[in-house]
Amino acid sequence: MHILGWPLASAIVFLIWLGGMWPWVAIVPAGLLALVIFFFRDPFRKIPSDPAVFVAPADGKVVEISRLPRYDFLDGPAIRIGVFLSLFDVHVNRAPYGGRVLATDYQPGKFLNAMSERSIDNNEFLWIGFEEPEPPGRKFAVRQVAGLVARRIVCDLRPGMTVRRGARFGMIKFGSRTELILPAEDVTVRVQLGDRVRGGSTILAAWNKPLP
Repeated sequence: MHILGWPLASAIVFLIWLGGMWPWVAIVPAGLLALVIFFFRDPFRKIPSDPAVFVAPADGKVVEISRLPRYDFLDGPAIRIGVFLSLFDVHVNRAPYGGRVLATDYQPGKFLNAMSERSIDNNEFLWIGFEEPEPPGRKFAVRQVAGLVARRIVCDLRPGMTVRRGARFGMIKFGSRTELILPAEDVTVRVQLGDRVRGGSTILAAWNKPLP
């Protein structure tokens, strides 16, 4: 709710005033306000305690689990797990694992349906590269991809910042896709295509070897 701030407070005051004068007129804006509140909801999530696991960066449906022959940031092959968020999913993005932000990269693009394979390479996105804060400093990445209806990517992270696993870091408004990219040889995927996941709580993958 903090995302809405003063616009929400102003709308509520306006509806109270409008309802007092013309109760029936207030029904439509009240309904629209209820939809906005529903979309921006931010429910509590219990974060897994296992230090080796990666949690879902967003609510939604797993639509991709692909092996990439090489991912430059990881300096080797990678696993990409794509989660599609419908209009009815919680759109708050959460850190999949604790780490330090090494870099971010925003790229403008199209607004194709995020379920389409073409959206992966053509849509607007914001990429975030992370590194474990402690040795051996293994790397992973998250990509926020805009969708057909989504028109704004929000990310509070900047290079040098450190986040805890499950911490909120942004959102993509009104339908989108969020991807988790992991070093293929170092992790085991714990989900399957079609699984419904919850940001911050559903385990997507785990390191094969725990921290020393």
